[in-house]
Amino acid sequence: MSSALFEKIEMPGVKNIIVVASGKGGVGKSTVAANLAVSLTRQGLTTALVDADLYGPSIPMMFGVQNQKPSGIVTDGKEKILPVEKFGVKLLSIGFYMPAGQSLIWRGPMASNGLTQLFRDTEWGEIDYMIVDFPPGTGDIQLTTIQKLNLTGAIIVTTPQEIALSDARKAAAMFTKPDLNVPILGVVENMSWFTPVSHPDEKYFIFGKGGGEKLAREFNTPLLGQIPLVLEIGDVSDRGTTIYNQPDKEVIKAFDNISNAIYELTEVRL
Repeated sequence: MSSALFEKIEMPGVKNIIVVASGKGGVGKSTVAANLAVSLTRQGLTTALVDADLYGPSIPMMFGVQNQKPSGIVTDGKEKILPVEKFGVKLLSIGFYMPAGQSLIWRGPMASNGLTQLFRDTEWGEIDYMIVDFPPGTGDIQLTTIQKLNLTGAIIVTTPQEIALSDARKAAAMFTKPDLNVPILGVVENMSWFTPVSHPDEKYFIFGKGGGEKLAREFNTPLLGQIPLVLEIGDVSDRGTTIYNQPDKEVIKAFDNISNAIYELTEVRL
């Protein structure tokens, strides 16, 4: 087997690379990745967000930049991609290169090569935190990223319900395999409870309770935060903006607490 398969991509200006993963779709993984990147930026940290969900890229739309295209620059005789920037976050996604409404039809090796090019052929500059939004599952994209990049760690996103926990458990177990051995920085529980606007002191645990804490305990990792179920979160994503442009302060507090926890866990690398 070619040694190039396991050859690491050198990105000397990037200090921390954190992947955001889940076992299944629909748990808000991309929402967590996007708003975590924005929250870190608001703390004065230089941040990049890479959309590694090649078959279902959502980051361009979530940031309202789906009609933009990355520009290029020549560095040391090599043409490099310049990421799109929004809210202070450097963004890169295969979605920037796909016509609207069309899907990517690539076999595993082609997808792995395409992802490698995104990381390798981009002029990143100095980055404190690169957040990588994984697709659901444990396939080629995840393995390629783990093999090619020097990862700081992984964040597992789940909802409290048991079926989501079952899939998130499989995603977490992938990182702990001896031949991969990626540290799990913690668990984020999304859609933890619902609080009606007219009854701000009440919490309704629609999808169950304690699932994120249970998963964190199983993998001996912290529960980084619980994000309430709020209509405005989906609304701001559809409008290409962030949770900082909606009125629910509990959501903002939750993401700021998560980014603070990430910083405390990794600041030694900055």
